[in-house]
Amino acid sequence: MHALISEGGAGNITSWRPNKHFDFRFLRFAFRKVLLEKLAHKLGSSFLKLKNQIYKDHPDGFYIRAKPNLCSPDITIKYISRYLGRPVIAASRIDSYDGDSVTFHYTRHEDHKTVTECLPVIDFIKRLIIHIPDKHFKMVRYYGIYAKHHKQEKNLRQY
Repeated sequence: MHALISEGGAGNITSWRPNKHFDFRFLRFAFRKVLLEKLAHKLGSSFLKLKNQIYKDHPDGFYIRAKPNLCSPDITIKYISRYLGRPVIAASRIDSYDGDSVTFHYTRHEDHKTVTECLPVIDFIKRLIIHIPDKHFKMVRYYGIYAKHHKQEKNLRQY
């Protein structure tokens, strides 16, 4: 899941106010809580034991890769459009294919190490197709100041 979080805000009357601090630690805990609560609600009491174990195994919340924006809005827009318009794995990351298995590499975000995996073709395809959205699934959703027809839209563009 990817989310853009504004580095400021504006009201209908108040002008833009930048916010340089965002509590990423809170985001880790909040994401864990909301996700586990929704799973517990959906799966029922059979999930409670696993839910408690997850809380014990992840006392610092779930991994969130969050960085402050150090680039212009144009670069951010270019990155997001490139991300949404490209395949799940770049052809350059596929190292070999011998008819039975696929060898590929990627960089783990947690420790920035390059990982090489070799999978049977069927398993590789299974990993790819889970990223294909359902028909009519809305890939991008906008809320708050990112929503269309926001009252401050003209003023927000300059920020």
